[in-house]
Amino acid sequence: MKILVINCGSSSLKFQLINMEDESVVCKGTIERIGLPIQGGEKNIIYHVGEESLVFDKEVPSHIDAFNTVMELMTKSDLKVLDSLDEIDAVGHRVVQGGEKYTKSVLFDKNVVSDVENMIPLAPLHNPANLQGYEACLSLLGPNVPQVAVFDTAFHSTMPPMAYMYALPYEYFEKYGIRRYGFHGTSHKYVSQRCADRMGVNIEKLKMITCHLGNGSSIAAIKFGKVFDTSMGFTPLDGFMMGTRSGGIDPSVVTFLQQKLSLSPKQVEEILNKQSGVSAISGGYSDDRDIVAKQNEGDERAILAHEMQAYQIAKYIGSYVAAMNGVDCIVFTGGIGENGFWLRAKVCSYLGFLGVNINQSVNQKAVKGAEAELTLPSDKVRVFVLATNEELMIARDTKEIVENLNK
Repeated sequence: MKILVINCGSSSLKFQLINMEDESVVCKGTIERIGLPIQGGEKNIIYHVGEESLVFDKEVPSHIDAFNTVMELMTKSDLKVLDSLDEIDAVGHRVVQGGEKYTKSVLFDKNVVSDVENMIPLAPLHNPANLQGYEACLSLLGPNVPQVAVFDTAFHSTMPPMAYMYALPYEYFEKYGIRRYGFHGTSHKYVSQRCADRMGVNIEKLKMITCHLGNGSSIAAIKFGKVFDTSMGFTPLDGFMMGTRSGGIDPSVVTFLQQKLSLSPKQVEEILNKQSGVSAISGGYSDDRDIVAKQNEGDERAILAHEMQAYQIAKYIGSYVAAMNGVDCIVFTGGIGENGFWLRAKVCSYLGFLGVNINQSVNQKAVKGAEAELTLPSDKVRVFVLATNEELMIARDTKEIVENLNK
Protein backbone atom coordinates (compact mmCIF):
# COMPACT_ATOMS: atom_id res chain seq x y z
CA MET A 1 0.00 0.00 0.00
CA LYS A 2 1.34 3.40 -1.02
CA ILE A 3 0.03 6.31 1.03
CA LEU A 4 0.54 9.95 0.14
CA VAL A 5 0.70 12.15 3.22
CA ILE A 6 -0.14 15.82 2.87
CA ASN A 7 0.76 18.13 5.74
CA CYS A 8 -0.37 21.69 5.02
CA GLY A 9 0.92 24.38 7.37
CA SER A 10 -0.09 28.01 7.26
CA SER A 11 2.59 28.82 4.65
CA SER A 12 4.07 25.43 3.82
CA LEU A 13 3.27 21.96 2.52
CA LYS A 14 5.22 18.88 3.50
CA PHE A 15 4.58 15.62 1.72
CA GLN A 16 5.76 12.04 1.75
CA LEU A 17 4.86 9.02 -0.32
CA ILE A 18 5.26 6.05 1.98
CA ASN A 19 5.33 2.36 1.13
CA MET A 20 3.50 0.92 4.11
CA GLU A 21 4.83 -2.59 3.52
CA ASP A 22 8.01 -1.52 5.31
CA GLU A 23 7.20 2.14 6.10
CA SER A 24 9.92 3.25 3.69
CA VAL A 25 9.76 6.71 2.17
CA VAL A 26 9.47 6.56 -1.61
CA CYS A 27 9.85 10.31 -1.94
CA LYS A 28 9.38 13.38 0.19
CA GLY A 29 9.59 17.11 -0.01
CA THR A 30 8.72 20.51 1.27
CA ILE A 31 7.22 23.52 -0.42
CA GLU A 32 7.69 26.71 1.59
CA ARG A 33 6.71 30.37 1.31
CA ILE A 34 3.25 29.54 -0.01
CA GLY A 35 1.57 32.88 -0.62
CA LEU A 36 4.83 34.68 0.20
CA PRO A 37 7.40 36.26 -2.14
CA ILE A 38 10.69 34.52 -2.83
CA GLN A 39 13.51 36.54 -1.25
CA GLY A 40 17.18 36.59 -2.13
CA GLY A 41 17.03 33.72 -4.58
CA GLU A 42 16.11 31.30 -1.80
CA LYS A 43 15.10 27.82 -2.95
CA ASN A 44 11.64 27.17 -1.57
CA ILE A 45 10.96 23.75 -3.11
CA ILE A 46 12.89 20.67 -2.03
CA TYR A 47 12.15 17.19 -3.40
CA HIS A 48 14.04 14.05 -2.35
CA VAL A 49 14.14 10.55 -3.80
CA GLY A 50 16.66 8.54 -1.83
CA GLU A 51 19.98 10.38 -1.99
CA GLU A 52 18.98 12.45 -5.02
CA SER A 53 17.29 15.82 -4.78
CA LEU A 54 15.70 18.57 -6.80
CA VAL A 55 15.97 22.03 -5.26
CA PHE A 56 14.57 25.10 -6.95
CA ASP A 57 12.56 28.27 -6.43
CA LYS A 58 9.08 28.91 -7.70
CA GLU A 59 6.31 31.30 -6.76
CA VAL A 60 3.50 29.27 -5.18
CA PRO A 61 0.38 31.42 -4.72
CA SER A 62 -1.82 28.87 -2.93
CA HIS A 63 -1.90 25.41 -1.39
CA ILE A 64 -3.70 24.09 -4.48
CA ASP A 65 -0.77 25.27 -6.62
CA ALA A 66 1.57 23.57 -4.15
CA PHE A 67 -0.29 20.27 -4.41
CA ASN A 68 -0.24 20.40 -8.21
CA THR A 69 3.51 20.89 -7.99
CA VAL A 70 3.77 17.77 -5.81
CA MET A 71 1.92 15.72 -8.43
CA GLU A 72 4.20 16.99 -11.21
CA LEU A 73 7.32 16.13 -9.21
CA MET A 74 6.16 12.57 -8.54
CA THR A 75 4.97 11.79 -12.08
CA LYS A 76 6.83 14.05 -14.53
CA SER A 77 10.13 15.25 -13.04
CA ASP A 78 13.59 13.78 -13.61
CA LEU A 79 13.09 12.01 -10.27
CA LYS A 80 9.60 10.72 -10.91
CA VAL A 81 8.52 7.76 -8.75
CA LEU A 82 5.10 7.04 -10.25
CA ASP A 83 4.04 6.18 -13.77
CA SER A 84 0.46 7.02 -12.88
CA LEU A 85 -1.45 8.59 -10.02
CA ASP A 86 -3.40 5.31 -9.91
CA GLU A 87 -0.48 3.91 -7.90
CA ILE A 88 -1.53 6.02 -4.90
CA ASP A 89 -3.76 3.83 -2.71
CA ALA A 90 -4.81 6.43 -0.13
CA VAL A 91 -4.11 9.95 1.09
CA GLY A 92 -3.69 11.03 4.68
CA HIS A 93 -4.19 14.70 5.58
CA ARG A 94 -3.19 16.63 8.62
CA VAL A 95 -6.25 18.60 9.73
CA VAL A 96 -5.61 21.15 12.43
CA GLN A 97 -8.96 21.58 14.19
CA GLY A 98 -11.31 18.71 14.95
CA GLY A 99 -13.10 20.30 17.89
CA GLU A 100 -14.61 18.08 20.57
CA LYS A 101 -16.27 15.90 17.92
CA TYR A 102 -13.14 14.35 16.43
CA THR A 103 -10.88 12.72 19.01
CA LYS A 104 -9.46 10.25 16.49
CA SER A 105 -8.76 10.05 12.76
CA VAL A 106 -11.66 9.50 10.32
CA LEU A 107 -12.34 8.89 6.65
CA PHE A 108 -13.10 12.11 4.76
CA ASP A 109 -16.68 12.39 3.51
CA LYS A 110 -19.14 15.23 2.90
CA ASN A 111 -20.05 15.44 6.58
CA VAL A 112 -16.41 15.65 7.67
CA VAL A 113 -15.74 18.34 5.05
CA SER A 114 -18.71 20.31 6.35
CA ASP A 115 -17.54 19.96 9.95
CA VAL A 116 -14.00 21.05 9.08
CA GLU A 117 -15.42 24.06 7.22
CA ASN A 118 -17.54 24.97 10.23
CA MET A 119 -14.42 24.90 12.38
CA ILE A 120 -12.50 27.37 10.17
CA PRO A 121 -13.11 30.20 12.69
CA LEU A 122 -11.17 28.11 15.22
CA ALA A 123 -8.20 27.63 12.85
CA PRO A 124 -8.42 30.34 10.18
CA LEU A 125 -4.86 29.89 8.88
CA HIS A 126 -4.96 26.10 8.71
CA ASN A 127 -8.34 24.45 8.17
CA PRO A 128 -8.80 26.24 4.81
CA ALA A 129 -5.38 24.99 3.70
CA ASN A 130 -6.19 21.45 4.89
CA LEU A 131 -9.44 21.50 2.90
CA GLN A 132 -7.64 22.82 -0.18
CA GLY A 133 -5.34 19.81 0.00
CA TYR A 134 -8.34 17.47 0.22
CA GLU A 135 -10.17 19.15 -2.68
CA ALA A 136 -7.05 19.10 -4.87
CA CYS A 137 -6.58 15.37 -4.20
CA LEU A 138 -10.24 14.69 -4.93
CA SER A 139 -9.95 16.53 -8.24
CA LEU A 140 -6.79 14.76 -9.39
CA LEU A 141 -7.22 11.31 -7.85
CA GLY A 142 -11.00 10.92 -7.95
CA PRO A 143 -13.52 9.81 -5.34
CA ASN A 144 -12.40 6.16 -5.24
CA VAL A 145 -9.09 6.93 -3.54
CA PRO A 146 -9.73 7.01 0.25
CA GLN A 147 -8.69 10.19 2.04
CA VAL A 148 -8.28 10.30 5.80
CA ALA A 149 -8.36 13.29 8.14
CA VAL A 150 -5.86 13.07 11.01
CA PHE A 151 -6.63 15.79 13.55
CA ASP A 152 -4.05 17.88 15.40
CA THR A 153 -6.40 18.23 18.32
CA ALA A 154 -6.93 14.51 18.96
CA PHE A 155 -3.76 13.85 21.01
CA HIS A 156 -4.67 16.69 23.38
CA SER A 157 -8.10 15.25 24.20
CA THR A 158 -6.64 13.74 27.41
CA MET A 159 -6.28 17.15 29.07
CA PRO A 160 -8.17 17.45 32.38
CA PRO A 161 -10.95 20.07 32.65
CA MET A 162 -8.88 22.24 34.97
CA ALA A 163 -6.41 22.66 32.08
CA TYR A 164 -8.75 23.02 29.12
CA MET A 165 -11.55 25.13 30.63
CA TYR A 166 -11.59 28.93 30.45
CA ALA A 167 -12.94 31.10 33.27
CA LEU A 168 -15.86 32.32 31.16
CA PRO A 169 -19.60 31.80 31.65
CA TYR A 170 -20.01 28.03 31.60
CA GLU A 171 -22.78 28.21 29.03
CA TYR A 172 -20.25 29.37 26.42
CA PHE A 173 -18.50 26.04 26.78
CA GLU A 174 -21.77 24.12 26.64
CA LYS A 175 -23.25 26.02 23.67
CA TYR A 176 -20.19 26.94 21.61
CA GLY A 177 -17.44 24.58 22.72
CA ILE A 178 -15.20 27.40 23.89
CA ARG A 179 -12.29 25.65 25.59
CA ARG A 180 -8.61 24.88 25.11
CA TYR A 181 -8.06 22.31 22.33
CA GLY A 182 -4.35 22.31 21.60
CA PHE A 183 -2.68 21.72 18.24
CA HIS A 184 0.37 20.07 16.63
CA GLY A 185 -0.87 16.93 18.35
CA THR A 186 0.56 14.53 15.77
CA SER A 187 4.02 16.04 16.21
CA HIS A 188 3.85 16.06 20.02
CA LYS A 189 2.67 12.44 19.96
CA TYR A 190 5.51 11.31 17.71
CA VAL A 191 8.40 13.04 19.46
CA SER A 192 7.17 12.14 22.95
CA GLN A 193 7.20 8.44 22.05
CA ARG A 194 10.50 8.83 20.18
CA CYS A 195 12.05 10.49 23.23
CA ALA A 196 10.85 7.71 25.53
CA ASP A 197 12.31 5.13 23.13
CA ARG A 198 15.67 6.91 23.08
CA MET A 199 15.72 7.08 26.85
CA GLY A 200 14.75 3.42 27.12
CA VAL A 201 11.98 4.31 29.56
CA ASN A 202 8.27 3.52 29.31
CA ILE A 203 6.49 6.75 28.37
CA GLU A 204 3.94 6.07 31.12
CA LYS A 205 6.72 6.71 33.66
CA LEU A 206 7.93 10.03 32.24
CA LYS A 207 7.07 13.69 32.66
CA MET A 208 8.12 15.53 29.53
CA ILE A 209 7.78 18.89 27.82
CA THR A 210 7.76 18.88 24.02
CA CYS A 211 8.42 22.12 22.14
CA HIS A 212 7.21 22.19 18.53
CA LEU A 213 8.75 25.38 17.16
CA GLY A 214 8.15 26.65 13.64
CA ASN A 215 6.18 29.39 11.93
CA GLY A 216 3.42 28.08 14.18
CA SER A 217 4.61 26.91 17.59
CA SER A 218 3.26 25.13 20.64
CA ILE A 219 4.48 23.46 23.80
CA ALA A 220 2.88 20.45 25.49
CA ALA A 221 3.20 19.09 29.01
CA ILE A 222 2.93 15.31 28.71
CA LYS A 223 2.53 13.45 31.98
CA PHE A 224 2.88 9.68 31.90
CA GLY A 225 2.04 9.48 28.20
CA LYS A 226 -0.98 11.79 28.23
CA VAL A 227 -1.22 15.49 27.49
CA PHE A 228 -1.71 17.41 30.72
CA ASP A 229 -1.64 20.92 29.27
CA THR A 230 -0.61 22.71 26.09
CA SER A 231 0.08 26.29 25.03
CA MET A 232 -2.30 26.66 22.08
CA GLY A 233 -5.90 27.05 23.12
CA PHE A 234 -9.29 27.64 21.51
CA THR A 235 -7.41 28.39 18.27
CA PRO A 236 -3.75 28.16 17.17
CA LEU A 237 -3.44 31.87 17.99
CA ASP A 238 -2.94 31.27 21.71
CA GLY A 239 0.36 30.58 23.43
CA PHE A 240 3.60 32.44 22.80
CA MET A 241 4.59 34.64 19.84
CA MET A 242 4.97 32.90 16.47
CA GLY A 243 5.87 33.85 12.92
CA THR A 244 2.90 36.14 12.29
CA ARG A 245 0.71 35.32 15.32
CA SER A 246 0.66 37.35 18.51
CA GLY A 247 0.23 34.49 20.96
CA GLY A 248 -1.51 35.28 24.23
CA ILE A 249 -2.17 38.95 24.95
CA ASP A 250 -4.32 40.91 27.39
CA PRO A 251 -7.89 40.41 26.05
CA SER A 252 -8.55 44.11 26.59
CA VAL A 253 -6.10 44.88 23.78
CA VAL A 254 -8.70 43.52 21.35
CA THR A 255 -11.51 45.78 22.50
CA PHE A 256 -9.11 48.72 22.81
CA LEU A 257 -8.01 48.33 19.17
CA GLN A 258 -11.60 47.99 18.00
CA GLN A 259 -12.58 51.20 19.74
CA LYS A 260 -9.42 53.18 19.03
CA LEU A 261 -9.12 52.30 15.33
CA SER A 262 -12.77 51.50 14.57
CA LEU A 263 -11.83 47.96 13.59
CA SER A 264 -14.21 45.08 12.99
CA PRO A 265 -13.65 41.69 14.68
CA LYS A 266 -12.43 40.32 11.33
CA GLN A 267 -9.89 43.13 11.00
CA VAL A 268 -8.54 42.53 14.50
CA GLU A 269 -8.36 38.80 13.79
CA GLU A 270 -6.33 39.58 10.67
CA ILE A 271 -3.91 41.70 12.70
CA LEU A 272 -3.44 39.10 15.43
CA ASN A 273 -3.05 36.14 13.04
CA LYS A 274 -1.16 37.61 10.10
CA GLN A 275 0.41 40.93 11.13
CA SER A 276 1.77 40.21 14.60
CA GLY A 277 4.27 37.93 16.29
CA VAL A 278 7.91 37.78 15.29
CA SER A 279 7.11 39.50 12.00
CA ALA A 280 5.67 42.56 13.72
CA ILE A 281 8.58 42.95 16.12
CA SER A 282 11.35 42.24 13.60
CA GLY A 283 10.03 44.62 10.96
CA GLY A 284 8.20 42.28 8.60
CA TYR A 285 10.24 39.08 8.71
CA SER A 286 8.28 35.94 9.62
CA ASP A 287 10.71 33.32 8.34
CA ASP A 288 13.28 32.55 11.03
CA ARG A 289 16.14 32.35 8.53
CA ASP A 290 15.48 35.94 7.48
CA ILE A 291 15.46 37.07 11.11
CA VAL A 292 18.71 35.23 11.85
CA ALA A 293 20.33 37.03 8.91
CA LYS A 294 19.10 40.41 10.19
CA GLN A 295 20.18 39.56 13.72
CA ASN A 296 23.68 38.73 12.47
CA GLU A 297 23.76 42.18 10.88
CA GLY A 298 23.07 43.68 14.31
CA ASP A 299 19.47 44.68 13.58
CA GLU A 300 18.02 45.66 16.98
CA ARG A 301 14.44 44.69 16.17
CA ALA A 302 15.46 41.25 14.93
CA ILE A 303 17.48 40.77 18.12
CA LEU A 304 14.50 41.87 20.23
CA ALA A 305 12.18 39.48 18.38
CA HIS A 306 14.44 36.54 19.17
CA GLU A 307 14.90 37.59 22.79
CA MET A 308 11.14 37.86 23.28
CA GLN A 309 10.58 34.49 21.62
CA ALA A 310 13.10 32.66 23.81
CA TYR A 311 11.86 34.36 26.98
CA GLN A 312 8.24 33.41 26.33
CA ILE A 313 9.14 29.78 25.54
CA ALA A 314 11.16 29.53 28.76
CA LYS A 315 8.21 30.87 30.74
CA TYR A 316 5.94 28.17 29.38
CA ILE A 317 8.47 25.47 30.15
CA GLY A 318 8.82 26.75 33.72
CA SER A 319 5.07 26.83 34.25
CA TYR A 320 4.68 23.27 33.00
CA VAL A 321 7.43 22.04 35.30
CA ALA A 322 5.35 23.45 38.15
CA ALA A 323 2.07 22.05 36.77
CA MET A 324 3.49 18.51 36.56
CA ASN A 325 5.54 18.87 39.76
CA GLY A 326 8.74 18.10 37.89
CA VAL A 327 10.08 17.11 34.49
CA ASP A 328 12.33 14.34 33.22
CA CYS A 329 13.03 15.53 29.69
CA ILE A 330 12.55 18.46 27.33
CA VAL A 331 12.32 18.02 23.55
CA PHE A 332 12.88 20.58 20.79
CA THR A 333 11.35 19.80 17.39
CA GLY A 334 9.81 21.52 14.35
CA GLY A 335 11.60 23.63 11.75
CA ILE A 336 13.03 26.15 14.23
CA GLY A 337 13.28 23.68 17.10
CA GLU A 338 15.42 21.34 14.99
CA ASN A 339 17.56 24.01 13.31
CA GLY A 340 17.59 27.03 15.63
CA PHE A 341 20.56 26.18 17.84
CA TRP A 342 20.68 29.80 18.98
CA LEU A 343 17.10 29.53 20.28
CA ARG A 344 17.72 26.24 22.07
CA ALA A 345 20.77 27.72 23.76
CA LYS A 346 18.92 30.86 24.83
CA VAL A 347 15.90 28.95 26.16
CA CYS A 348 18.08 26.51 28.07
CA SER A 349 20.02 29.40 29.62
CA TYR A 350 16.84 30.16 31.60
CA LEU A 351 16.62 26.61 32.93
CA GLY A 352 19.59 26.55 35.27
CA PHE A 353 17.24 26.09 38.21
CA LEU A 354 16.51 22.63 36.79
CA GLY A 355 20.19 21.82 36.50
CA VAL A 356 20.07 22.07 32.70
CA ASN A 357 23.54 22.65 31.25
CA ILE A 358 23.60 21.72 27.56
CA ASN A 359 26.68 20.85 25.53
CA GLN A 360 27.05 23.89 23.27
CA SER A 361 29.20 22.08 20.72
CA VAL A 362 26.65 19.31 20.30
CA ASN A 363 23.87 21.90 20.19
CA GLN A 364 25.44 23.82 17.30
CA LYS A 365 25.90 20.65 15.26
CA ALA A 366 22.31 19.45 15.77
CA VAL A 367 20.63 20.86 12.67
CA LYS A 368 18.79 19.70 9.54
CA GLY A 369 16.87 16.82 11.02
CA ALA A 370 19.67 15.42 13.15
CA GLU A 371 18.78 13.79 16.46
CA ALA A 372 20.90 14.62 19.47
CA GLU A 373 20.90 14.69 23.25
CA LEU A 374 22.21 18.03 24.46
CA THR A 375 22.71 16.85 28.03
CA LEU A 376 24.17 13.73 29.65
CA PRO A 377 22.17 10.55 30.27
CA SER A 378 23.00 10.95 33.95
CA ASP A 379 21.51 14.45 34.18
CA LYS A 380 18.31 14.85 36.18
CA VAL A 381 16.61 16.71 33.32
CA ARG A 382 17.62 15.58 29.84
CA VAL A 383 17.27 17.77 26.74
CA PHE A 384 16.84 16.39 23.22
CA VAL A 385 16.60 17.65 19.66
CA LEU A 386 14.39 15.21 17.75
CA ALA A 387 13.19 15.42 14.17
CA THR A 388 9.43 15.16 14.15
CA ASN A 389 7.73 12.76 11.77
CA GLU A 390 4.11 13.77 11.61
CA GLU A 391 3.86 12.16 8.19
CA LEU A 392 4.59 8.67 9.46
CA MET A 393 2.01 9.03 12.24
CA ILE A 394 -0.56 10.21 9.69
CA ALA A 395 0.28 7.33 7.33
CA ARG A 396 -0.17 4.75 10.11
CA ASP A 397 -3.61 6.10 10.99
CA THR A 398 -4.57 6.21 7.31
CA LYS A 399 -3.47 2.62 6.73
CA GLU A 400 -5.48 1.39 9.72
CA ILE A 401 -8.66 3.12 8.56
CA VAL A 402 -8.30 1.99 4.92
CA GLU A 403 -7.67 -1.61 5.94
CA ASN A 404 -10.79 -1.57 8.11
CA LEU A 405 -12.81 -0.43 5.08
CA ASN A 406 -11.92 -3.66 3.31
CA LYS A 407 -12.91 -5.98 6.17
